Amino acid sequence: MLRTINFMGVRNVAFGVTVLLTVLALFSWFHKGLNYGLDFTGGTLIELTYEKPADVTKVRTQLNEAGYHEAIVQSFGATTDLLVRMPGEDPQLGHQVAEALLKVGGDNPASVKRVEFVGPQVGEELRDQGGLGMLMALAGIMVYLAFRFQWKFGVGAIVSLIHDVIVTVGILAYFQITFDLTVLAAVLAIIGYSLNDTIVVFDRVRENFRVLRKATLIENINISTTQTLLRTMATSISTLLAIAALMIFGGDNLWGFSLALFIGVLAGTYSSIYIANVVLIWLNLNSEDLIPPVATDKEVDDRP
Repeated sequence: MLRTINFMGVRNVAFGVTVLLTVLALFSWFHKGLNYGLDFTGGTLIELTYEKPADVTKVRTQLNEAGYHEAIVQSFGATTDLLVRMPGEDPQLGHQVAEALLKVGGDNPASVKRVEFVGPQVGEELRDQGGLGMLMALAGIMVYLAFRFQWKFGVGAIVSLIHDVIVTVGILAYFQITFDLTVLAAVLAIIGYSLNDTIVVFDRVRENFRVLRKATLIENINISTTQTLLRTMATSISTLLAIAALMIFGGDNLWGFSLALFIGVLAGTYSSIYIANVVLIWLNLNSEDLIPPVATDKEVDDRP
């Protein structure tokens, strides 16, 4: 039989760590701000095709020497294709970049495959809609958990998810990782992952209220978390290994996406134990909260 781990015995220490991380993340978020990518700020995207496999580092150096210091160069599809992102509203910017690369291209000249411009107004709309989508997702989760479990579970899950988002975005802001649509997608994926992890623990807590009738809430949470620990560890470790592979082999295109996921999975695993469960203790969850309301005599008489 697996020995019960006293997770809640250090809940006050964990609370202090949670508050510290959250404050630091919020400070970083508001002090440094997010390093929005061209998807949100607007700019020009240029797809280049080379006759031979292109060297990303060399092209980046060539653009810096040509005066394009803010250009972001990434591999795109085949080894002969590159994607260049840079701020600027000039429709001819793509052709100017290609000409600059042609002058120093040597035996591997580049040709422009496509040029796209994202205006700042469109970028601002994407940013606002992304934030609205995140808030709607959190509201939907709250409603679902209130019906699926009980409103106290919903509050615990929402507090946990908000912590995960704040910590992830705060770390990205501190290191000024480019925040684009792929990173926003990663943040939404973190919400789904963390919610799933939390629901597994919540479901066991609810079941153990029926089995462990004499156990206190803290004892119930410790037993439930211990019972689901192997499942949580297996899921988290396997997910982190897959994300680590993306970070190492995915290239620049997937770096921000995979880094955000890596941070979010770590934060989600922690919060499902030391935030969601602690909120249940604060709200004094008990077995009576999970008992369906008894129908009154009037309600019984009104049934068809």
